Amino acid sequence: MRAQSVVAFGGGHGLFASLTALRLLVDDLTVDDLTAVVTVADDGGSSGRLRGEFGVLPPGDLRMALAALCGEGAWDVTWSRVLQHRFQGAGEMRGHVVGNLLIVSLWELLGDHVAALDWVGRLLGAKGRVLPMALTPLVITAEVEGLEPDRLVTVRGQVEVASTPGRIASIALEPPDPEVCPESVAAVRAADWLVLGPGSWFTSVIPHLMVRELCEAIVTSDARLIVVLNLEEQAGETDGFGPAEHLAVLVEHAPDLRPHVVLADPRSLGDDADELERAVTSYGARLVLDDVMLDDGTARHDPVKLAAAYARIMSGA
Repeated sequence: MRAQSVVAFGGGHGLFASLTALRLLVDDLTVDDLTAVVTVADDGGSSGRLRGEFGVLPPGDLRMALAALCGEGAWDVTWSRVLQHRFQGAGEMRGHVVGNLLIVSLWELLGDHVAALDWVGRLLGAKGRVLPMALTPLVITAEVEGLEPDRLVTVRGQVEVASTPGRIASIALEPPDPEVCPESVAAVRAADWLVLGPGSWFTSVIPHLMVRELCEAIVTSDARLIVVLNLEEQAGETDGFGPAEHLAVLVEHAPDLRPHVVLADPRSLGDDADELERAVTSYGARLVLDDVMLDDGTARHDPVKLAAAYARIMSGA
């Protein structure tokens, strides 16, 4: 099998786990072209402060994706640690992350989002490319049930949406038709495989389907789409959602979306395995159950196991 071209979508810790796994496939030559397309709606922490002060894209999820693509050598590991270093202390710098400041500095110097991220990738020896899904800082809004009797309430902002005590019915973006990153669309059109998830479903995964040109590229691509399900519900976002419902809300936000493979860990399904199988089949996809969870008792993906699962899927095994 020739080496594959892969585009992975998401943000935060979910995308970090997926990219760490895919980077291992770059090392063993299963994948020869790896691109991360990252959500740009974060409004909390260091990213939110820099976004508010400089009017830039929030850099935090982009930084984490770059760190995930670092190799295992001393240079790679050292620069990855530097990139992820968060300042302590009690002053104004407390909580800021070195990599966020580096990315914003290069944005100011170069005046080009993509060129700046490419420069950071070169510094790190990253085994792939990191791109924003849009060139406009985005605001996520959600229609939420259960906050007030018999009506939906609009919740605004990534932090508020991620922590709402209600049940999210749908999300939207402000602005509603943001400027897409053209390099992201080009990467999707050239890919053999697209990987959506795992991650915060409403604030990291689904937003990619709300950027019109990016969603059009995904649903019309000749690439095969893998949807990686989360290992458990996420408090504040998907409380009470079963695996089949996670899949359903993707299609509700992008009705033309047609996954080819849905990847899940059997330990995360409980009594929902049959329901998920029916849902996956109804979309014309194939359900792959594989051991991709860490063995430490936490509901987190193991990058080595996830890499092996990706390799088996891409080989048709």
